[in-house]
Amino acid sequence: MEVSSEFKGLDGNLMAFKKEVANAEKVTFAGLPGICTPFAELFAYTIRDKESVFITRTDLGTARKIIFTPNGMQLGEVTDPTADVLAILGGLTLPKAQVKLEEVNKLRKSVLQGKGKFMGLSYMDMFREAGWDQEMDFDCIINGTLIGEILK
Repeated sequence: MEVSSEFKGLDGNLMAFKKEVANAEKVTFAGLPGICTPFAELFAYTIRDKESVFITRTDLGTARKIIFTPNGMQLGEVTDPTADVLAILGGLTLPKAQVKLEEVNKLRKSVLQGKGKFMGLSYMDMFREAGWDQEMDFDCIINGTLIGEILK
């Protein structure tokens, strides 16, 4: 994969995602509970006019709607995970996730059911570090880099 555009900051990250899913009606996110869930909710907030779903790891039975509430984005009722876009979060590449590429490919076939966009959302080159960028046929990977400091 080659760099097609660049962005700066969290807002740039979110707007890059919003642009990539502009033509979709429904986006399903898959990631680790706790670690990836808030990121999925944040990305879902930027596309709150679309239907969003969160799946824990690659378990279709955990599919829940991400709904807009007065308290922000929250996981709601069980729902159908099929979508126009499957966005897997970088946490799935972590060794503790114990997610195999075969499981992700099976998830992709189940969620997208034919045509659709398969994308990765990560920070700090998680897909490259795990080698998934070479092993999986992503349509797009949005990778952010966080640089921080502590001031006292």
